[in-house]
Amino acid sequence: MYEIMGVVNVTPDSFSDGGSFEDPEAAVAHARRLASEGARILDVGGESTRPGADPVPAEDELSRVVPVIEGLADADARISIDTMKLRVAEAAVEAGASYVNDVSAFRHDPELAAFVADRDLDCCLMHMLGEPRTMQRDPRYDDVVSDVKAFLSERMAFAVAAGVPEERIQLDPGIGFGKTLEHNLELLRRLHELTDLGRPLVIGTSRKSFLGRLTGRDVTERVHGTTATCVLALERGATVFRVHDVAAVADALAVTAATLLRVPSAAPPDSSIRPAR
Repeated sequence: MYEIMGVVNVTPDSFSDGGSFEDPEAAVAHARRLASEGARILDVGGESTRPGADPVPAEDELSRVVPVIEGLADADARISIDTMKLRVAEAAVEAGASYVNDVSAFRHDPELAAFVADRDLDCCLMHMLGEPRTMQRDPRYDDVVSDVKAFLSERMAFAVAAGVPEERIQLDPGIGFGKTLEHNLELLRRLHELTDLGRPLVIGTSRKSFLGRLTGRDVTERVHGTTATCVLALERGATVFRVHDVAAVADALAVTAATLLRVPSAAPPDSSIRPAR
């Protein structure tokens, strides 16, 4: 089936909602609202990965995410830590996280793979060209879909070699991470080709700049464009959807699944979405 991952940015500078949930209590309340709307994973991040973002010291990242994760200990959702750093992942898991979302696919801190394996965690490995500070500087590919597929295959092999069971791995083509508008659209158009990798595909198109270029909408007004990409991605094989606007996407996916996948749509969100393993 499919599941929704709700975005919980605890940062001052994220592209969409930077500064909105810096207070731990506000972030916890926001995360609980996302869970009530249908998010089965809550992705807590303390370091912005928007284009041009500067790195954040581990101490700052820890001070942002740990109180929020601790505050979600009884939440009706799995907790994901969105980090590239082993030290942050260790503290987050100690606080209650059970999923590691690494936009560097274990390249930034290779030892993170062994930690994920040792603690029997789920993880997401994402494609990114370079690093956030440089990824949008004239990105080029021979063929973006083939290149992303080869990268994800190689990083999955690295994770498995480090002891991560293949069934614990999810893969993200990294929409907006070192891609032009044309690259992003080509990935969405040919997303079904990535299903050959045999792992759940995570899609993170939410509120991204390419939607603004297509619609002319400000970052806070891109829910309709986001929803359209999620519907298209579900039809093409994606199973995990990382979004800010959970309620809108949950409704759209429920209708899409009922139509295309013949999934009954009468059940409430928390029982109609199943973990993608």
